[in-house]
Amino acid sequence: MNRREFLAAAAVAPFALRAPTPHSPVVLVTCDSESRLSVVDLRTLRIVGSIATLPDPRSVERVGDVALVCHTAEGALSIVDRTHVRHVVGGFVEPRYTAAHPDGVHAFVTDSGRSGVALVDTHRGVVVDRVRLPGWARHLTISRDGSRVWAGLGSASEHVAVLSTAPLRHVGDLTPGFAAHDVGHAPDGRLWITSGSSGVVAADGKKYEADLAPQHVTFGNGRVFVTSGDSGTLHVQALDGRVLSRTKVPVGSYNVQFAASRVITPSLLHGTLAVLDARGRSLATLDVAGSCHDACVL
Repeated sequence: MNRREFLAAAAVAPFALRAPTPHSPVVLVTCDSESRLSVVDLRTLRIVGSIATLPDPRSVERVGDVALVCHTAEGALSIVDRTHVRHVVGGFVEPRYTAAHPDGVHAFVTDSGRSGVALVDTHRGVVVDRVRLPGWARHLTISRDGSRVWAGLGSASEHVAVLSTAPLRHVGDLTPGFAAHDVGHAPDGRLWITSGSSGVVAADGKKYEADLAPQHVTFGNGRVFVTSGDSGTLHVQALDGRVLSRTKVPVGSYNVQFAASRVITPSLLHGTLAVLDARGRSLATLDVAGSCHDACVL
C-alpha cells in the first residue's frame, strides 16, 4: 500500500466500536502485522476502536496530545490522535523509537538505517534536524528538562550515546560495562540502563540483578518498572533498586510504559496487552492482535 492509497483508506476506515468518553485515557496498541493501532479504553479495559495506519507499526509514543508511530519496514512515521492519522512523515530508513520533548510538540526519533536521531515537529509533521551516531540507534530517553537525550546504539551495544538537544548534537558516549539495550531517565535524575545479553540492570553505574535479557524500563509513582519479555515478568522496584514485587505477564511482553496510574506492557509473541496497577497487581490481560510490539497511553 502506498501513502496515497493508505490515506484514502484511512479516511473511510471505521473507528468507533464503543467510543470512549472524551476524558477517559485510551491505550494505543500497535498491531504489527495488521496495519493498524488498536484502541483500548483504560477505564473499562475494553477494545473500543481501531486506527488504520501504514504497514508495520512497530512503536508508539505519546507526544503532547498526539502519538508518534514508527513504521520500521516502511521508513515512515505516522502522527495520530485518538481517532485518525494526522500526518505521515517520510524520509526515514528504519525508524525505531521515540522520546517526547517536554514541550509536547517535538520528538526525537532513532533511525537505525541512518545511524542517527531525527528531531520531529509533530504539529507540522516535518523533520527539523538530524544528527548521526556511531551505531545502530535504537532505544532512547530524554531528561525531564529536555536538554539531554541518551540513545542505545543497538540491541546489545557497548556504548550509549549522549546528545545535547539545543542544538542537536552528539556530545559523548557512556560505557556501562555490559551490552546495553534500553535506557530510561528516572525522576530522581538517575539513568537506568538495561542489558541486551545478561540478567542485570544498572542505575548510574550501580548494578542490580534482573530476569532474562533484554529488559525494558519505565517510571511512575516513585517506582521503577522493569519487564523481562523472555522471562514473562514485571518487577516493581524502588528508586534505590530494591525489588518490591514480581508479577507474571505474558511471555514476549517487552516494552513497558506507565501513565494514568497504570502499567501497560504488550506481548510481541501473544498479541496481548497486560494492564497492571502501580503496585504491579494484574488488572487485565486483553487479546488484541496476532502480535503487539508497543503501546502508549493517550
